[in-house]
Amino acid sequence: MGDSADESVTHNGTQDAASPPSHREGLFSGYLNDAFFCELTNSGGPPDPRILQLRERLGALELGDLRNRAANAERELYNLGITFTVYSERNSIDRILPFDLVPRVLTNPEWRHVEAGVRQRVTALNMFLWDIYHDQAILKDGVVPRELVVGNANYCPQMIGLDVPGKTYVHVSGTDLVRDDDGTFLVLEDNARTPSGVSYVIENRHTMLRVMPDVAAGIDLLPVDDYGVQLQKALAEVAPEGVDDPQVVLLSPGIYNSAYFEHVFLAREMGVPLVEGQDLTIENDKVYMRTTAGLRPVHSIYRRLNDEFLDPDAFNPSSMLGVPGLVSAYRKGNVTIANALGTGVADDKAVYAYLPRIIRYYLSEEPILKNVETHICAEPEGLAYTLANLENLVAKPVGESGGYGLIIGPHATREELAEFRTKLRADPANYISQPVVRLSVSPTLCETGLEPRHVDLRPFAVTGRSTWVLPGGLSRVALKRGSLVVNSSQGGGSKDTWVLAS
Repeated sequence: MGDSADESVTHNGTQDAASPPSHREGLFSGYLNDAFFCELTNSGGPPDPRILQLRERLGALELGDLRNRAANAERELYNLGITFTVYSERNSIDRILPFDLVPRVLTNPEWRHVEAGVRQRVTALNMFLWDIYHDQAILKDGVVPRELVVGNANYCPQMIGLDVPGKTYVHVSGTDLVRDDDGTFLVLEDNARTPSGVSYVIENRHTMLRVMPDVAAGIDLLPVDDYGVQLQKALAEVAPEGVDDPQVVLLSPGIYNSAYFEHVFLAREMGVPLVEGQDLTIENDKVYMRTTAGLRPVHSIYRRLNDEFLDPDAFNPSSMLGVPGLVSAYRKGNVTIANALGTGVADDKAVYAYLPRIIRYYLSEEPILKNVETHICAEPEGLAYTLANLENLVAKPVGESGGYGLIIGPHATREELAEFRTKLRADPANYISQPVVRLSVSPTLCETGLEPRHVDLRPFAVTGRSTWVLPGGLSRVALKRGSLVVNSSQGGGSKDTWVLAS
């Protein structure tokens, strides 16, 4: 949702410390993985020879060697300025996102399944957004409750009747996935506003190849370096008609944004100017960029700030980050904004629960990727079920991100449960609940060696006239033993995500 890699929180059962160790040699000799589905050691069939090769190479490394390489990787990332900012009440701290050297591996068939599922969801979300800002057929047919959409804080009246190029609203999306005990991929949430984290996907691969060349040698992986080219191409495709050579820019809130490194990185990868609101101006409902050579037309804007800050004339009048008059230029069809205004409705956690129905309604298909079962507390039955079973559920507010404001029932005290039930009764529409999912794990370098740590996956999709999905995605890992969150602001890290070529 927001411009942070901290969009979702994972949740799971308790690790079984009594699980018997596997009998692999070397670094894997003490690896306990039997309690959960392991991304590296579990397989639905005969393991891919390349995964066996990877395990053998990792197992042959000395622990001290791996630690030295990890320190080198951390130093490289810091020197390259690959950081995010953690804000507190007193100060702000620039940190690197901890990088674990043991890659998370997806076989080619696994990836094709994920890729197809992500494309399906993005297609359905774009059709849903077009509909709710035009005919509202899905609301009239009662498939999605009207109030859930038009009463949503992210519903944007300025978008009603606006025909966006290609009918594309969600140009960049990040779909947060987890895997259960059977290795089944489940969607935790959709991020359709300003999802971040893709820079780590690309830099993690570069770092892996620099510090672990012997481990990766000869293993044919799908590349991740095309993202910037694909994003620039998509934004050029949906520029206003009649423009032969569209000018794309990346609009950033500025250096104090927690994801500013990514803004700089992506502008460079796309080969486009990085601008702030003060660098743009509107004349005759057209957007121009201030340059040393004078004003230069702008046709597509990849914005990394939320709706309310985008145009002080249309939204928050006190915003110093946006461009006065931008929404008027947008409505006149003179500029494309990615992602489109009002897309936040589509990644609302309550609307998420209806995505399977939305897919069936528009596409007449069954969802390729299933949702985690979700109870909507705005509905009487959902609230009653959540109140009665809170100690066994994960409950979270629909508008929060970064793992804030939620409760994990099995790990909460009696007092915490009672306090949360009071919040639920006071504002049920603000919450959804889900059952505890026993998330998959991946071998991770810890104090004692390789240990299982829980992971999720955020594949990134880019949509212009069609949808392209970056092979792999951001694998986030909960680095602390027993930790339930993968979010960087709460101690999580990341891994390189390998997709094996066919």
